Amino acid sequence: MVDAIGTVPTMKPLVIIGAGGHGRETLDVVEAVNAVAPTYEFQGFLAESADAALLERRQARLLGTVEWLALHDATYVIGIGASEVRRRIDTAIASYGREACVLVHPLASLGSDLRLAPGVILAAGARVTTNVSLGRHTHLNVNAVVSHDCVIGDYVTLSPGVLVNGNVTLGDGVFLGTGAIVLPGVEVGDGAVIGAGAVVTADVDPGETVVGVPARPVAPPVEDQQATLRSS
Repeated sequence: MVDAIGTVPTMKPLVIIGAGGHGRETLDVVEAVNAVAPTYEFQGFLAESADAALLERRQARLLGTVEWLALHDATYVIGIGASEVRRRIDTAIASYGREACVLVHPLASLGSDLRLAPGVILAAGARVTTNVSLGRHTHLNVNAVVSHDCVIGDYVTLSPGVLVNGNVTLGDGVFLGTGAIVLPGVEVGDGAVIGAGAVVTADVDPGETVVGVPARPVAPPVEDQQATLRSS
């Protein structure tokens, strides 16, 4: 590809942290972006280990662990589903001076007045409307939707088919399972987990796990209940 003045545009070296299924899905997004406009020169994966056969089929390399970024000038994204793992990795590599990119699949849909922090990934079919803030390394998987006037914290995961309605606040590290729905105006605290298919109609406390329709907190294990009774 040649730009308007006849020079070849420079592609940014990029690595994906995490070489599992989520990481390879992230590579799909990189390849889709490059198919429209060559943007990233994919260097390889950073991980403790990887399935060699799967990497070979993708013609990809395992470069080493995240410390590779301390010695090489490249942008990166974290292709790992677990919110807490993304947070730990982001904290660990902060001293390396590398900045994560924002990765948006060409089939994702972006509205107006958006604030996308470094590391945000939007998969195919993801939709973000207007006046929405997405925090660091937040992931919107296939066909996830965030409607108007939402504030989404850092390291949040929206699984496929999630629907977040307008004026919702999701704290840092929130995980929403496949097909979950959050109704307008709800606040979900840091580290909360929303089960697959749950419909959240009321605020969720930090660290709480809710499931069902309407979503209700999961009861603590029997041993925790007994400990509570003994101490009361």
